[in-house]
Amino acid sequence: MQNMETLGSVSTLQSRRIILFPLPFQGHINPMLQLANILHTRGFKITIIHAEYNSPNPSNYPHLTFKPIKDHLSKVAHEYPTNRDGTYFVRYLNKSCVDTFTDCLAGLLAEPGEERVACVITDACFYVTQAVADDMKLPRIVLRTSSLGCNLAYEALPFYSKTGSFYLTKQVDRFEVLVPEYPLLKFKDIAKITINPQGMGDLATNMLNQMKASSGIIWNTFKELEESDLETLSRDFPVPSFTLGPFHKYFPASSSSLIEQDRTILSWLDKQPPKSVVYASFGSVAQINESEFQEVAHGLANIGLPFLWVVRPGMVVGSEWLESLPENFLERMGDRGRIVKWSPQQEVLDHPATGCFWTHNGWNSTLESICEGVPMICSPCLGDQPINARYVSDVWKIGVFLEDGFERVGIEMAIKRVMMGKEGGEMRKRISCFKEKKVASAAYLVATTRGVLGLGDLVLQPWVNLSLAEGGSSCRSLNNLVDYISSF
Repeated sequence: MQNMETLGSVSTLQSRRIILFPLPFQGHINPMLQLANILHTRGFKITIIHAEYNSPNPSNYPHLTFKPIKDHLSKVAHEYPTNRDGTYFVRYLNKSCVDTFTDCLAGLLAEPGEERVACVITDACFYVTQAVADDMKLPRIVLRTSSLGCNLAYEALPFYSKTGSFYLTKQVDRFEVLVPEYPLLKFKDIAKITINPQGMGDLATNMLNQMKASSGIIWNTFKELEESDLETLSRDFPVPSFTLGPFHKYFPASSSSLIEQDRTILSWLDKQPPKSVVYASFGSVAQINESEFQEVAHGLANIGLPFLWVVRPGMVVGSEWLESLPENFLERMGDRGRIVKWSPQQEVLDHPATGCFWTHNGWNSTLESICEGVPMICSPCLGDQPINARYVSDVWKIGVFLEDGFERVGIEMAIKRVMMGKEGGEMRKRISCFKEKKVASAAYLVATTRGVLGLGDLVLQPWVNLSLAEGGSSCRSLNNLVDYISSF
C-alpha cells in the first residue's frame, strides 16, 4: 500500500490547480474525494466545487479547498422514496446546478494571483459540464464511478425501443432468459436497473456522448480485473482512459462517510472466530420493504452464524429504523448478532473474522470486497448493481447471486454456499488471488491460478497490490494521468 508521504515525495508540480465536481451521493462523493487526495499528493492544488446536498465536511480535508453551490435539490429530495427513480434526481441536478456551477467555475478562473487551472474533473453523470468547460476553453476529464462492464452494458441496452429488453421484462416467463443485447444479464436483471427506461435512456445517452467528447476518462478499477472490457471500451471511446484504481487502497482506511460510523463493532469482531461473521450492508441509497426486511432478519437468525448487519435509518420503507424487526429478535440473537446504523466498512472487510459480505454490489463496495479477499452474496437493487453482481457471480466467480430476492430459505442456502461449502472455498481462493500481498512474477501467478487452485483457464492476475506497486498497471496509469494533466 502506498502512503501519502511516498506519493508526495515524487511530486514536482507545485503550481497547478485542478477543479473537481462530484455528484452529491455517497457512492460518487467517496471516489472523487479519494481521487482528490491522490492528485494532491502529486503536487496539484485541489479545489472542489460541491452541491449543498450531502455536502462534505471541509474540516476533514484541510489540504483541499471547498466551494459550495446552490443545487435546489431540497425542493425534490422529499419525493424519495415515493419517487424511487434515481435517474430523475441526476437529471434534475444537471438542470439545477448548471448555472451555479458555471458562475463558480468562472469566478475561480478569474481569481487574481492564483495558479492557472489545468483542467476540471467532473463526475461523468454531470454531463452538462462538458458544454460549460468547452465555452471556457478548459479541458474536462470525467470520473466514472462505475465499472467498465457497466459502461458497456449501458451502451448496448436498448432503453428506448418498444421491442427492446426493458419492455420485454414485463413478460414474467422471460425473466430467466439471457438478454440478447448483453448476454451476461438476464431479463430479471434488466427489471432492476431502472423503473424509468425513458429517463435512463436520456441519462445514459447524454452521459456517454459527453464522455466521448471529454479530454479523458478516469476509472476506479484496475486493468487486470476488467482487461477484456478495457480493450472493447478503448475502441468505443476515442479518448485517453486511465485505470488507476482501486482508489481506496492508496492510503490507510479513511472515511468520507456522510453517516456517522459505529466503531464499537470492531471490538465485537475481535471476539469472533476467523472467517465466521456474515457482514450484511446494502449501501447508502438502496431501500427494501418491511416484508423483505423481516426475511433478511429470519435468514440471518436461522443460519446460526454470528452476523453484523448495517441497517441505515430510512433503509426500510415506512420505518425509522428497527421497528419492523420480528418480535424479540434482538433479545433472541443476544451477542451473536449486531445491528448498527453504519460501519467502517473497509476495516470490517479487512478484519480476520469477516467471512462473507452480503452486499447490494455498488461498485465501491464490490471493489472493497475484492481488495480484502471477502467472497460476496449479491442482492443488487438498482442502477449498475445488477451488472456488477453478474460479474461477481458469473465472470469472476467470487460470489453467489441471490436470484430470488429476499426470501429466508434462499438466504440461508446462499450463506451456506459461501460460508460452509466447497464452492465457497473455491471462491475464497479465487478472490484471494486479488488480495495476496506478496509480489510475484506473472508466470508464477498464472501457474498458481491454473494449477494449484484448479481453476481451469480462469486467471486472476496480478493481485491488487501488485497493480499499485511501482511499475504496476495502476501506478503506470496514475503517472500517465499526471503527465497528461501537466501537458494542458
